[in-house]
Amino acid sequence: MLVSIVIPCYNSEQTIRRVVEMVMGEFEHFEGYTCEFVLVNDNSKDDTFGQIKALGKDYPCVHGINLMRNFGQHNALMAAMNYTKGDYVLGMDDDLQTHPSQIYKLLEKMQEGYDLVYGVYAKSKNSPLKNFTSWLNRVSSRILLDRPKEIMSSNFWLITRAVRNEVIKYKNYNPYVDGLFYRCTTRIGNVQVEHHKREVGTSNYTLRKLLHLWMAYWNFSVIPLRMASVLGCITAVVGMMAGLITVIRKLVNPAMTVGWASTVSIMLFFFGLVLLVLGIIGEYLGKIILALNATPQYIIRDVVNLEERE
Repeated sequence: MLVSIVIPCYNSEQTIRRVVEMVMGEFEHFEGYTCEFVLVNDNSKDDTFGQIKALGKDYPCVHGINLMRNFGQHNALMAAMNYTKGDYVLGMDDDLQTHPSQIYKLLEKMQEGYDLVYGVYAKSKNSPLKNFTSWLNRVSSRILLDRPKEIMSSNFWLITRAVRNEVIKYKNYNPYVDGLFYRCTTRIGNVQVEHHKREVGTSNYTLRKLLHLWMAYWNFSVIPLRMASVLGCITAVVGMMAGLITVIRKLVNPAMTVGWASTVSIMLFFFGLVLLVLGIIGEYLGKIILALNATPQYIIRDVVNLEERE
C-alpha cells in the first residue's frame, strides 16, 4: 500500500531533510507499505524550498509545492492532498514533534477498520500557550464541529483515500481539515504516541494566527449564530422582568428614586450585547463575501516532481 505523507513546511530548512529521511528509514521496516511525500513550502523566510528541491532531486518519491504567499498550515495541507496518490494519507509536522518512529502505531490502528486515526500525546512538550489553545480547541471543536466526545485530535493523523477524495472537494478559502474530516466519517480512532520536543526554533503560531485558525471553525457551524439568538432571547426576558420590577416598585413606593447610574449600566450592557451579536453576524457575512469573491485557497508558484494542475 502506498502512504502519501503530506507536510506543510515553514522555515524548516534545518529539519525537513532529516524528517524525510527518517520517515524513509521507518518505511523500510514496514512490510507491504511504500511511501511518497508531498512537501508544501508555505512561503518560508529561509531556504526551505531549496531543501525541498534538493530532496526531490535525490529521491523521486519526494514531490514539492511552492506557494506564492503564506496561506497557513491548513491551506498548505489542502494543496498537498490534491496531489497525493496513496491508499492512505498521513499528515505530520516538519519539526520532528510528530516523530517518524510513531508512524507504525497509526498504521496498525488503521487496520481495525477506521477511516481516520489521530495520534494523541500522553504528555505534551508544547509551550503553556500552545497547551492552552489545544485545550480551547478540544472544547470548542466538541461544540462547534460535533467532534465525538471520546476522540482527541492532533496534527498527526492518517486518513483513507476515500476521506481524502471528499476533503479535496472543499474549495473555500479558509479550510479547517479536522472539520472536513468530521463531516466525512464517524469511524475515527485514537492511538497514543510519544510527543517529541521541537529540535530547532520555536512554534510559528502566534496568538493572532491561533485565533485566526480558531475562527475557521465558523465555516463549519452555525452554532455561534444560534448562541447569539438564545443570548438575545435571554437578555430580552431579563430586561422585561427588570422593567416590570421597577414599575411595581415605583407603584408601591412612589417616593423611590430611579437611579441614573443603573439606567446607564443597563443601556451599556444591552448596547454591548447588540454589538456582539452584530459582530458575529458580520463575521459570517465577511466570510460569505470572501467566498463569493473566489478568494483562493492557495496559489502555486513552482512544483517539484509534479505536473502543476489547472
